[in-house]
Amino acid sequence: MVAVAAYSLGRIYPPLGPTAGTITPADRYVSSQVGDVTLGDTAVPELMQTDAFELMVKDPQFRALAGTPGFQALAAQPQVMAALMSNPKAFASLAANPKAFASVAQASQALASIAPAARASNGQVLSAVYGHSAAMQALASQPAALAAIANNASAFANLASNASAFQNAASKAAADARMASNAAAFASLASDAAAMKALKADPGVFSALAANAGAFKALSSQPAALSATVKSAAAAAQLAASAGLSNDALKALSGHSNALNALAGQPKALQAVAGHSQAFAALASQPAAMAAIFANASSFAKFANDSSAFSSFASKAASNAHFASSASAFQSLANDRAAMKALSADPQVFSAINANAAAFASLASSAHMMSSQAMAAIGQNASAFSNMASKASQMSSASQALQAYNANSLAASAAAAGKINASAMSAVMANSQASAAMMANPSAFAAMSRSSAALAALSSNQKAWAALAAQPNMAALMANPSFSAALSQSGIASQSQSN
Repeated sequence: MVAVAAYSLGRIYPPLGPTAGTITPADRYVSSQVGDVTLGDTAVPELMQTDAFELMVKDPQFRALAGTPGFQALAAQPQVMAALMSNPKAFASLAANPKAFASVAQASQALASIAPAARASNGQVLSAVYGHSAAMQALASQPAALAAIANNASAFANLASNASAFQNAASKAAADARMASNAAAFASLASDAAAMKALKADPGVFSALAANAGAFKALSSQPAALSATVKSAAAAAQLAASAGLSNDALKALSGHSNALNALAGQPKALQAVAGHSQAFAALASQPAAMAAIFANASSFAKFANDSSAFSSFASKAASNAHFASSASAFQSLANDRAAMKALSADPQVFSAINANAAAFASLASSAHMMSSQAMAAIGQNASAFSNMASKASQMSSASQALQAYNANSLAASAAAAGKINASAMSAVMANSQASAAMMANPSAFAAMSRSSAALAALSSNQKAWAALAAQPNMAALMANPSFSAALSQSGIASQSQSN
């Protein structure tokens, strides 16, 4: 059973008011990559038997909250609930302003559509920032000057070998051909003592900018978004470097910040991934099958010592009544020779998943975000991630900084390409972490933006959500695909309707 001694149910707060506008079944988002997560016949009763669930449903204040239509609408969306548990503060704050929530949700849909094409270029920005966080933050503190440099980064490359050269040039900007058209911006930077100190300590930052000139030029027309992008990239790079993560690892994970944030909330799962990264990378290549395994860990534990038995199961899943709906997903996995070879080499991965069943069940609805590249990057930096897993706040800060970077960089790219307007860009920048999470499931959050009850469930009970998310066991329970069904079977929903 799940230990929950550290959690105080007394912190669950009174119910919300509005009940109209719930998310209807027709609104519910189904990922094109994963679809509905297959649940075995024991998944729901096993969840209901945990200490965490028993404590929750017996607490009168939680029952009052969970019995409302708004909460039930959220519980019926495991992908949404997983995102909420990863960052309740960001979503609760945004939900208090329904108009802003809708604006960010709409903009996130546009950003999601350009993400694949933009991320390669934006990854260069992150690469340039790594090892130069303080200097980059100094430049970002002066958006106009940063944009001017970004527009012609190669022209500033020769300043990298002379710590005083940039300050001298900036103080006489009107006489420098590179700076003359933006003399006021550079004069402002030259008078910023803290910024100039950081640049003087690291003139090599100009080489990094020049080496990635194309990526910076593409964003130079959007000074505010470029500044926000660089600041969030610098924060992520600084945290990564302090934890021992390489630049390559950071780049590999930059496009998978939502997956990293989900894992950050379940440190035991992260440690398991670090210890079995090749097997998890194999599963991640088949996200629908991985989601089913995560949601039904106990059903797969028996394969830990018999990889051939798993191979047989995967190829004949259609004949298994409990997993027939996932037959095509498992058949695809069975046909993937590379994946099956990796699983055959490390069948203990099934034992690791079962040993942390609650944690992995909560990640089932996030399986489509966990790419093979991300799993491999975690494995290649196993010691760093194992260390970060024991430092929850550091891990959470790093993943959220990456989320902010992804949202800001995509907003800058979209605005530069005319895909979103200034208002939408500003909305994203003001809510970058929430926007990044929305991009993983844009249709689900668009539906949520139309539900006054769901938004009220968040905004009116902010302390309750924060208290739940602060405990990995509780967060895992709330994001579990079986949670909605278990909540229904507990009688809370029907009791609320009868009152």
